[in-house]
Amino acid sequence: MFLKLYAVALPVFFALDMVWLGLVAKNFYRNQLGHLMKSDISWPAAILFYLLFVVGLVLFVITPAIEKNSWPRALLFGALFGLITYATYDLSNLATLKDWPILVTVVNLAWGAALAASVSTVSYFIARKFVL
Repeated sequence: MFLKLYAVALPVFFALDMVWLGLVAKNFYRNQLGHLMKSDISWPAAILFYLLFVVGLVLFVITPAIEKNSWPRALLFGALFGLITYATYDLSNLATLKDWPILVTVVNLAWGAALAASVSTVSYFIARKFVL
């Protein structure tokens, strides 16, 4: 079941995050962090993040929600998972990096919660309808 749920969640996660990074918040990050941004993306690091993050969603959020037959569980625990994982990065940066914008931290925590909640809930419904 893990591989099937993973195959559902990964493209959902990627699509939503690409809309966020490529359209919605593109200028926000450039304006806030432009002095820190590389001119080219490290694709191996980005791909590894996506692969690992979705493993966590499937193991800790989506599978338990499917087992309990509870989309509200997918929504709530997805939001908590996203908040906590994004907080690991952003609060560490806020604590240790000079001039790290608090606005970036707040926006990223909200986005992490919204993204993971959305991916978990959408994946739950897709899996219930087409996979399981």
